Amino acid sequence: MEMTRIDELLENQDIARLLRELLFKEVDGIARIDHNRCIRAGKPEAILAEFKEPDEVVKIAKKYLEFSDSVLITRANRDHIEALRKELDGVDIAINEKGRTVILSKGKGECDGKKKVGKLAILTAGTSDIPVAEEAASTAEFLGMEVLKFYDVGVAGIHRLVEPIRKICEENVDAIIVVAGMEGALPSVVAGLVDIPVIAVPTSIGYGTNLGGLTTLFAMLQSCSSGVAVVNIDNGFGAAVFAHLIARRVRK
Repeated sequence: MEMTRIDELLENQDIARLLRELLFKEVDGIARIDHNRCIRAGKPEAILAEFKEPDEVVKIAKKYLEFSDSVLITRANRDHIEALRKELDGVDIAINEKGRTVILSKGKGECDGKKKVGKLAILTAGTSDIPVAEEAASTAEFLGMEVLKFYDVGVAGIHRLVEPIRKICEENVDAIIVVAGMEGALPSVVAGLVDIPVIAVPTSIGYGTNLGGLTTLFAMLQSCSSGVAVVNIDNGFGAAVFAHLIARRVRK
């Protein structure tokens, strides 16, 4: 098609609007839903509820469900959850209070609507790290992964790690997410024992010199064991998406 003809088409407001909607959908001037992200990048867009008003989350969720059977909401508080329950009819709502996640579903819960793909193990150093681990678990399950959980197995009682490592090796998992605060030593220990990619998640759990997770982050980045990738502080969501992409490539 000649360039002049393309320019003519783009000048047509109806056609221009249609082309924009193929790429994203605007929601009342507050959001632009990237509803084709799963097709393009292998991972769907999620709604980060933190710093959004409840009515904004509801509007975005409603619009997203026009294009998808399900949507994941992260960092949701009680007000967000109450608004979603009140305003959304005919939609299944799965709430993980510990992980502060909500999955809205009209049908299939996986990214591409296919059967479950991949297996993930999640370990935490302590019980205070569980909320971040639960965000990762909910995200991974939403993406269609089977999740094995092993909590409170940190280096302060390293003998607790023996059974989880044995189970992980038997189960042939695709990736391991290790969530830890304090000095963040657990990912290095795990990576030195297995031939599986380890995704380290530093948490903001710790006393004064933890500096809100910065000390843990720096320690994980300095891991002596190779094969450790590190995501941002408290980013269980990002770790789970990374694990999902690994599993998709491994099992493709």
